[in-house]
Amino acid sequence: MADFFASGRAIDLIVGLTLLQALALAIYHRRFGAGLCPADLMSLLVPGLCLLLALRGALVGSHWAWIAACLLAALAAHIVDLRRRWRRSNSESISR
Repeated sequence: MADFFASGRAIDLIVGLTLLQALALAIYHRRFGAGLCPADLMSLLVPGLCLLLALRGALVGSHWAWIAACLLAALAAHIVDLRRRWRRSNSESISR
């Protein structure tokens, strides 16, 4: 079990399941028009996926620059998500 985590395969499994979930939710949205739109879904999932990639890099001994790049990508994606939500929140409060 320790090798499963140390090799990064646990993270690979989590990333794969997350991508499968995103695909299923996007198909559901397209078919029924309910749930999160794909843009909202991606802005929600990308920061977490970047953090998972940073964790995987740390587990398998990747170069620090790769880990730092993943963490910066997570930060950038998080800021984009916050900005989108903030704008939406402000526009909804103005229209009320």
